[in-house]
Amino acid sequence: MKASAFVYPWDVNGDPRAPGRIAALGVGQVTLAAAYHSTRALTPRHPRHRIVTAEHAAVLYPVDGRWDGRALRPHPAGDWAPGDAYGEAATVLAQAGLEVHSWVVLAHNSRLGAEHPDTSVVNAYGDRYPWAPCIAQPATRAYLVDLAAEAAVRPGAAGTELESLGWYGLQHLHAHDKTGGVGLGEAGQYLMSLCFCPSCRAGYGERGLDPDGLAAAVRTALEPVWQGLPDDGGWAGVEKLLGAEPAAATRAWREATTRSLQEEAVAAVRAAAPEGFQVLLHADPVSFHVGANPGVDPAHILSVADGVVAPCAGGPALLTPFAEQRRDSAVIAANLTVVSGMGGSPGTLAADAARARELGATEIRLYHAGLASDGDLEAVRKGLGTI
Repeated sequence: MKASAFVYPWDVNGDPRAPGRIAALGVGQVTLAAAYHSTRALTPRHPRHRIVTAEHAAVLYPVDGRWDGRALRPHPAGDWAPGDAYGEAATVLAQAGLEVHSWVVLAHNSRLGAEHPDTSVVNAYGDRYPWAPCIAQPATRAYLVDLAAEAAVRPGAAGTELESLGWYGLQHLHAHDKTGGVGLGEAGQYLMSLCFCPSCRAGYGERGLDPDGLAAAVRTALEPVWQGLPDDGGWAGVEKLLGAEPAAATRAWREATTRSLQEEAVAAVRAAAPEGFQVLLHADPVSFHVGANPGVDPAHILSVADGVVAPCAGGPALLTPFAEQRRDSAVIAANLTVVSGMGGSPGTLAADAARARELGATEIRLYHAGLASDGDLEAVRKGLGTI
């Protein structure tokens, strides 16, 4: 069963032992960040540092001329990943015998929202989410499509994994986050993630909804949530709060927007890539879900991309809807957390991989080779040795 480990360039560059250490885990592939959001990350084995603070969303390579004169453009990294950090890391990882795939984070960018507030998702109360670019806006979509093509097809990459290629919403681990005081549940998260920027308001109008009336209805629907009433769960909870017809219309608008963006981005990557280049999307099979693993229709996404990477931190159940499509050539990768300090279970990797395979996984992803402790990595090495 093919395994790939996620890694950042700053885990590798400046640490001559890193490529061999990762290869010794027993993985044949690494998924290396080429465009990434702001973060603060441990580097527990690096000879020069223990903490890396990536201050803003950035590309980890030199951009080309396609961005000249454009208002929306990617920013280079600071001293946490200077120059062609991706290319430097990719080279030494390949020399260690590892196949390198790029890892590209798209519609999750706080700097974009800070510099260009009009690009952000706007909720029914008028609050902007600067970390969440609205994927319905034409200029934002053009930016995301071009970023996908450029960041994915780096020299030497055999494939890519596109993260956050869809709607991002309220849920976001922000600096000193204080949004957990009310349990929103799936229904509340959906309603708080509905966008009311001009592009989305026009989209709702095309679906027969009055945008002002819809925003008011969303605010009314959320009152029981603020009072702490329990969530009925799933889409039924959204319909109960908002009403079946308006809920369906909002979902139809958002699903159509997501589908068309994913089609455009994958087509752009394929046009820029060599033959045989693999394109995977991080995805959730529940189409109204938002975030780093945006909701998709399994049948549609497997007709567009070569496969998906499904989050399995809460168990492998999300694999099943993708596997049920019975597409023999599709990659269905189970994303398993192997950092014990982040809730992972590296000691049960073999069992978790076996269960994932039973539910249709063809590959596994290990999150994250750079963040894990020495003990976690040893458990991963032992686990992979039995798969």
